[in-house]
Amino acid sequence: MRRATLLRTTRAVLIGLVLVAAVAALWRNWSEVSATLASLEVRTWLPSLLAVPVGIACATMSWQVFVDDLGTPVGPARGGQIFLVGQLGKYVPGSVWAYILQLELGRRAGVARARVFTANVFSLAVAVVAALTVGSLAIPAVTHANPGLERLRWLYVLLPLGIIGLHPRVLSSAAGRGFRVLGRPSQDHRIRKRTVAGSLGWALASYVFFGVHVWLLTREVVVPTFENFGLTIGAMALAMISGLFFFVLPSGAGVRETVLVTALAPLVGIGRAVAYAAISRVFLTIGDLSMAGIAAALAAHQRRRAGPYQGDPGIDAE
Repeated sequence: MRRATLLRTTRAVLIGLVLVAAVAALWRNWSEVSATLASLEVRTWLPSLLAVPVGIACATMSWQVFVDDLGTPVGPARGGQIFLVGQLGKYVPGSVWAYILQLELGRRAGVARARVFTANVFSLAVAVVAALTVGSLAIPAVTHANPGLERLRWLYVLLPLGIIGLHPRVLSSAAGRGFRVLGRPSQDHRIRKRTVAGSLGWALASYVFFGVHVWLLTREVVVPTFENFGLTIGAMALAMISGLFFFVLPSGAGVRETVLVTALAPLVGIGRAVAYAAISRVFLTIGDLSMAGIAAALAAHQRRRAGPYQGDPGIDAE
C-alpha cells in the first residue's frame, strides 16, 4: 500500500512539473509572438494552428500501432493518454522525462512498461526514418544557407541503418529479447509488415502536417509554390529530428528554431523567419497541451464506460 501511494504521488508530482514547464515555455514566447499574430489575418494563422493537432494525432497513431501489435489493443483513448500526456515531459530539460512518464502512465493504465518501452523505441526509429526521408526535400537549401548546419548531413548515415532496423524480423527479434530481459512474456506473433508500414505512414503524415502548419504562415508574404511547400515540410522534419538529438535541451529548444529560420529566411527575410519560428514553437506547445487534455478526458470516459484495461496481467509485480 505504501509503495502504491508513493508511486501515485510521484506520478502526480511529475505530471505537475511537466505541465508547469510546458506553460512556462508558452509564456516565455508569448510576448514575441503576440505582436506578429496581431499583424496576421485570422485566415492565415488559424488554419496554421489547426494543422498542428492533426500532426500530433498522426504522430500518436504512429506509436499506437506498435503498442497494439505488441499485445491486446489498448484503444486510441488509453493510448492517446499514455503518449500525449507523457510527451509533455519533453518540456522539462532532459527529454528522457517524457519516456519515464509514458512508462508510468502506461503501467497505471494497465499496460506493461516493457510494452510501452518497446513501442517507444520502435516508433522513434520510424520517426527518424520518416524525418530524414521528408527532410531530404530541404537539406540542400538549409546546408547551403547555413554552412554551420552541414553536420545535419551526417544524420543520413542513420537512414540505411534505420531502414534495415525496421524489417519486421529485426523488430520481432529485438522485441522478444527486450521482453525477456524485462521479465515479460514475448508477444505471440512477429511484428507485422502492415504494422511497420502503418507506423511509417502515420509518421510521414505527421511531418507533412507540421510542415503545412509553417507553410500556411508564409502564404502572406510568399507566393505558394510546390517548391516552397516541399521546403517547409522538409525543413520542419529536419528541425524536429535535429531537436531530438539535442536531448539535453527542453523539447529541442533553440536547435529547431535555428534550422527553421535558416530554411525560411531566404523566402521571407530573417525578421519574419524568426517570428514564424517563435509562432511555430507556441502553436506546437498549445497543440501538445490541448491534445494531452483531450486525451486524458477521453481516457477517463473510457475507464468509466468500459472499466480498467486487462490486457497485461501481472504488471503489479513490476
